[in-house]
Amino acid sequence: MESDTPAEVSAAMDCDGNTDTFETVTSKRSHKRTRAAAEEDTVPAKRPQLPALSGDLLTGGSVEMRRVPVPAHRYTPLKENWMKIFSPIVEHLQLQVRFNLKTRNVEIKTCRETSDISALTRAADFVKAFVLGFQVEDALALIRLDELFLETFDVTDVKPLKGDHLSRAIGRIAGKGGKTKFTIENVTKTRIVLADTKVHILGSFQNIKMARMAICNLILGSPPSKVYGNIRAVASRAAERF
Repeated sequence: MESDTPAEVSAAMDCDGNTDTFETVTSKRSHKRTRAAAEEDTVPAKRPQLPALSGDLLTGGSVEMRRVPVPAHRYTPLKENWMKIFSPIVEHLQLQVRFNLKTRNVEIKTCRETSDISALTRAADFVKAFVLGFQVEDALALIRLDELFLETFDVTDVKPLKGDHLSRAIGRIAGKGGKTKFTIENVTKTRIVLADTKVHILGSFQNIKMARMAICNLILGSPPSKVYGNIRAVASRAAERF
C-alpha cells in the first residue's frame, strides 16, 4: 500500500519531477505507529471461569477402595466405638464403610456423593490410627486437620536389645504410671502409643521429630530428667521461631 505523505512523494521524484527511476518506500515511522496502535488495541484475555469437578468426575467414574486390616485384639474396641468411627466417615466425608467379617478388614470406598478426592485417604488414615491403638477423639484430628501424620518404628531399630534390656528400655519410655510418656506428649503436642516393641506417634512433622528424638534418647539409656530438659529447650526454641 502506497503512502501519500509529502516526504515520501518528494523522495520518489527525481530532479526533473519524473517518478520512473525511484520507487516509493514506506517510512519507518508509519510502521511504529501501526505497531503501537495494534498493541493498544490488544486487551489481555480474562481468566476462564471453570466450575469445580465433582469427585465422581475426577476419578473417571471408577470406584476406589481402601482396606484396613484389623488385628484380633482390636475387634472389641472397634465394635464398641463403631458408631463414632462410622459417623464422621459417612456424614462428613461422604464415603461408604463396612467391616468385612470374612477378611477382618474395614473397607472404605467412594460413591457418587463423594466431593473431595482426598477424603478416601483421610478416612483410611483415621481408621488405621484407631486400629494402632489411638483414641477415637485423637484419631479424628486426621480428618479435621491438615499436616498431621502417623509414624511407626520399632525399639530394636534404634538399638538391638534383647530380653530384660529390651523390657527396661520400654519401661524407660513409659515411666512410672506412664508419667514419662505423658510428659513427652504434653511438651511435644503429640500422641504416643506403646504396643509391645512398636512405638506409634501421631502429630505434625516437627512435633513428631521432637518426640522421636526424646524416645530414642531414652532407648539409648539417657536419664528421663536430661531428656525432659532437652525437649523443653527444643520446644521453647520452636515456639519462639513461630
